[in-house]
Amino acid sequence: MRYCCKKWSFRGISAIFLALVLVSGALAGEAKYVFLLIGDGMALPQRNAAEMYLGALQNKEGEPCIVKLAMDELPAQGMCTTYSTNSLITDSAAAGTALATGKKTKSGVISMNPSATESHKTIAEMARDKGMRVGIVSSVSIEHATPAVFYAHNSSRKNYYDLACQLAKSGFDYFGGGGFTQPRGKKGDQKSVFDILQEEGYRVADTREEFLALQPGTKAVAINPVLDGSKALPYDMDRNGKGMNLAEFTAKGIELLDNPKGFFMMVEGGKIDWACHANDAVASIMDTLAFDDAVKVVLDFYRQHPEDTLVVVTGDHETGGLTLGFAGTKYETYFLELQGQKSSYEVFDATLDAYRKAHSGADAPAPVFEDMIPLVKDVFGLSILSDSERTELEKKAAEGDEDAEHLLSGALKSFEVRDLKEAFEASMKGEKVGSSNEEEYLLYGGYEPFSVTLTHILNKKAGLAWTSYSHTGVPVPVSAIGAGADSFNGYYDNTDIFLKMASLMNL
Repeated sequence: MRYCCKKWSFRGISAIFLALVLVSGALAGEAKYVFLLIGDGMALPQRNAAEMYLGALQNKEGEPCIVKLAMDELPAQGMCTTYSTNSLITDSAAAGTALATGKKTKSGVISMNPSATESHKTIAEMARDKGMRVGIVSSVSIEHATPAVFYAHNSSRKNYYDLACQLAKSGFDYFGGGGFTQPRGKKGDQKSVFDILQEEGYRVADTREEFLALQPGTKAVAINPVLDGSKALPYDMDRNGKGMNLAEFTAKGIELLDNPKGFFMMVEGGKIDWACHANDAVASIMDTLAFDDAVKVVLDFYRQHPEDTLVVVTGDHETGGLTLGFAGTKYETYFLELQGQKSSYEVFDATLDAYRKAHSGADAPAPVFEDMIPLVKDVFGLSILSDSERTELEKKAAEGDEDAEHLLSGALKSFEVRDLKEAFEASMKGEKVGSSNEEEYLLYGGYEPFSVTLTHILNKKAGLAWTSYSHTGVPVPVSAIGAGADSFNGYYDNTDIFLKMASLMNL
């Protein structure tokens, strides 16, 4: 009851606040070029973890330090709440709807009211109707919840084909990043989304050569030539130089959208969220850094048009309950331990699956935990020492041998080996652990048991830990620079981000 009363009270405050924003917007002048960059699942812990990791790399021998991200150096810094109409912990559809329309809805709904009986016009649609060009960029599939809330209206974020068809009918100028998960519908018997796009005048570019050849004035859908099984970009740490990254899609968007009437562009770093769901801190950090590279591209444009440009960077919610500190490391952090991980959990899952298949069946050799030891060392930098090896390294470390100290820090303790063996046995059964088994869900969260146990062990050695495989309800930071950026200082609701931008854009 108190929650409901506060919510209604907040609406009254928002009305007064909007009036103040309108005045400040009028004083600040109109924002002609507007960027909204959303790190999905990114709150303060994700930003800070990336900064601490950079600091550890830069200052290996000195005092602890952080290296600030570009987004964290913007002059306006605020915080916003993220709840939906039916939960204090939102999903991306409801949080995205709040950012895109200024209206709350229930989780799962795309830019409509909670009962899905009324559509809410989005800031991107308003910009389009004003004559501005519009671009939507994401590192996940382009009809995923966050990009979809800016161009579509639907009762469910899972209606991917319907959302893709609305994308084609949106009239927006540029879409870039991931592909389509159901281009011919759930059963594969619908008209191809690519045919609809062509009919609506879009050019689809799905190779680097076609991407680079796109010219201003062309309505374009640019799809990364390398996609994962969910039609998203690979995790940045798995790219290996293949395909395009988020910064490149952002730069191409600026090139295509720039015009005298201005533009609006939303850029989402979507796989920060996915990495945090899987409790993979390294994949999360690397995708946060890739997202910050896109912020840097935007800031380069801002410096050319400082009076007319507004840049807003935020998250839609926090994911994973990431904490910077762990009981086992007490007041210390060891972020350099994260360097040992060479690929995301997703790539390791594929390797593990290949091993499982090769050791399945009556005639196949039985899976053996010891087979994994070299792979664990190679991919995660974790090793298993014999008693004599450990004793020898401890002796050398006590004498000041830094190499010995490093080898010891990456060595698995007996209880960690025990946990890994149990997880390996669970993985070899070939069944993903669902939420029906509470004990196993708390251990593995529905992910590959062996993989998620490895990321947990490595993260804890670095001084990081997780509380959830889902979203959390903590506020998220908002950073801004440019025309009217001062209005983004303070503490407010995510719906107010829409109100502020709409005011500053004179929509």
